[in-house]
Amino acid sequence: MTDQPAAPAPARSALLSLPGAVSGDGVDAPVAAHYGSFNGEQRTLVSGDGFVDLSHRGVLRVSGPDRLTYLHSLTTQYFEGLAPGVPTSALVLSPQGHVEHAMHGVDDGEAFTAHTEPGQAAALAAFLDRMRFMMRVEVEDLTDELAVAWRPVGADPSAGTPTSGKYDVFPRTDLEAYAAAAGPACGTWAYEALRIERGEPRFGQDTDHRTIPNEVGWIPSAVHLGKGCYRGQETVARVHTLGRPPRRLTMLHLDGSDNRLPQAGAPVVLGEREVGFVGTSARHHELGPIALALLKRNVPVDAQLDADGLPAMQEVVVDPEVGLHVRPLR
Repeated sequence: MTDQPAAPAPARSALLSLPGAVSGDGVDAPVAAHYGSFNGEQRTLVSGDGFVDLSHRGVLRVSGPDRLTYLHSLTTQYFEGLAPGVPTSALVLSPQGHVEHAMHGVDDGEAFTAHTEPGQAAALAAFLDRMRFMMRVEVEDLTDELAVAWRPVGADPSAGTPTSGKYDVFPRTDLEAYAAAAGPACGTWAYEALRIERGEPRFGQDTDHRTIPNEVGWIPSAVHLGKGCYRGQETVARVHTLGRPPRRLTMLHLDGSDNRLPQAGAPVVLGEREVGFVGTSARHHELGPIALALLKRNVPVDAQLDADGLPAMQEVVVDPEVGLHVRPLR
């Protein structure tokens, strides 16, 4: 991955003043990990209620009449003709097809507003700004002005499917008013457990500098296979056509007898051979301790693994032969 400019630490969320709020760890330290009961907060989200404060995420805006053509040419996503209000995900790849940036956003008819992992907006905005050339676009890093939150949408506990949701982006000064209207507040530990259950990777947390989209299930959610002429396309198309990506994202069901979670980046071992690394992990209110891991493609899907000293069984997320996001029937 190319060198990126250092970004200032995200501002501490005003919602950490809410009763019971406990701040998160690492890049999630500026927001609440939980407000007293992460299991209870998971159940709240699964029932379709509540919201999660993600105001530490980076936010940028691309405006101007050429913005969709411009983003279409630079990213993996099909932006031309994107209708207002339709959420979309997109990646920026290296010439070799490695993921350099990831974003999720919505166009409102005048501008595309996107959010990224904490601390990543400045680097993405700088890259996009360098690539404007003669295009009629403006790129702004609005992290200090706008906040992000997530809330469940269409949740149905009886359906047996992982809880999905939507992101809201609004003025940072409205964060407390948003919380009062959308509450109850739920922490990132609950959000992360449900995200891992869905098999959705976090850029920079479940990926490394060698990750290609085919390995982690970003096809087709963030990569449109019907478009061409973007940097890194050749790698993506070749692996998609031939199958057999070098590595594959998997969900690990961890042995819960040891009261800990694996360290992010810790090796995953099969026998005496290192076969991958652990990304994010969480305690799920029903599944117990779970994690995402990026493994070598040829690791048998039924093999018991060792993740940072914890026995782990696999649940397929990315098919080792096809390189698409698939889940086995249960």
